[in-house]
Amino acid sequence: MTSPIWHPFTQHALHPAMRPIVKGEGAWLTDAAGARIFDAISSWWVITHGHCHPAIVAAIRDQAGALDQVIFAGYTHPAAEAFAAALLPRLPQTLTRMFFSDSGSTSVEVAIKMALGHFRHRGEARHRIAVMQHGYHGDTVGTMSVGERGVFSQPYDPLLFAVTRLPFPSDPQATLDALESAARRGDLAALVVEPLVLGAGGMLFYPPEVLSEMAAICARHGVLLIADEVMTGWGRTGRFLACDHAAVAPDILCLSKGITGGSLPLAVTCCREEIYASHWSEDLRKTFFHSSSYTANPIACAAGAANLGLWRDEPVQPRIDAITALQAAGAARLARHPGLTGVRAMGTILAAEIGAGGYLSALGPRLLQFFADRNLLIRPLGNTVYLLPPYCSTAAELSLCHDAILEAADAFG
Repeated sequence: MTSPIWHPFTQHALHPAMRPIVKGEGAWLTDAAGARIFDAISSWWVITHGHCHPAIVAAIRDQAGALDQVIFAGYTHPAAEAFAAALLPRLPQTLTRMFFSDSGSTSVEVAIKMALGHFRHRGEARHRIAVMQHGYHGDTVGTMSVGERGVFSQPYDPLLFAVTRLPFPSDPQATLDALESAARRGDLAALVVEPLVLGAGGMLFYPPEVLSEMAAICARHGVLLIADEVMTGWGRTGRFLACDHAAVAPDILCLSKGITGGSLPLAVTCCREEIYASHWSEDLRKTFFHSSSYTANPIACAAGAANLGLWRDEPVQPRIDAITALQAAGAARLARHPGLTGVRAMGTILAAEIGAGGYLSALGPRLLQFFADRNLLIRPLGNTVYLLPPYCSTAAELSLCHDAILEAADAFG
């Protein structure tokens, strides 16, 4: 009997068999046949310190035996308070409030609702959202609306709301001019951006100076800057937050993926005090009407607190710096191959294109199988090959990946 499971982002007609994974340790996975697979993309960008880190596993075990779940409306618990207390000092000082949810998509939905509610409660007629071309913010209706329109969203177009789209800053001034023009209209509530790196859009990079200028335009016109750091946060770009490269403090910040070290689903949306204050009222109609049954789940919060403990107690930043240097050296090596184009690296991320065709390139599934045959979990975005490894990865392990990309370029470039 075939499995009844419907897998994400999977065309089962083309990929009928799933590879069963039974163990994770460090940067490696083990399948049911005993083969070890190097997790070069951190299992969809979530694993930071490595699979099954003992400190995080212990925190999960301890919390599961004490309190597994409690409603978070009208109640709190030590794990959530400990997590919030540990995270807050790592954020810009202007971010004073934290709303829990359970996924990156949801954290961005929360941010959009916060922004729109903020202006409504202040009596300001701001209702439009600006976004960047090629952006991706999730698969819920609101996050599809603020993401790039295309094959991901076409069946659901009747449900999606209109947004103002800015061109990707391949020409930075054109992007900034478009934002300035949109902001001057007076009805723009927020700009939603992935800082410095557009992940699912193809690992596209843009410079910190553009982010800084966009933040300045937003501040000048009273537009809220929403930084979607679901992927870019937790050190992926070389700093704790990608916004740190530009010394930008967003009005609303979305965090998920690496928030528990990759062990359990959790997300937070952090905001400035005035956004919280605009919802604070004895008028029940100004309540922030959003929740999840598992908001601030104690076990997930305990994992998040343990993750932050590792950032405090272990040399996490030096590990990130080491991988940053290895990826930069790898990019220089890959750039010499004629079958690779657009070779680029930022922090722990490396990306390049083999051939052409974009996300729906027929080369994508062939590349996926090529790397799988070599026991490397490298999942291309169409013809874009990228690495986004756990921070415990070694020089030898990353060299395996660089070698495999060069081999793929020989075969398909």
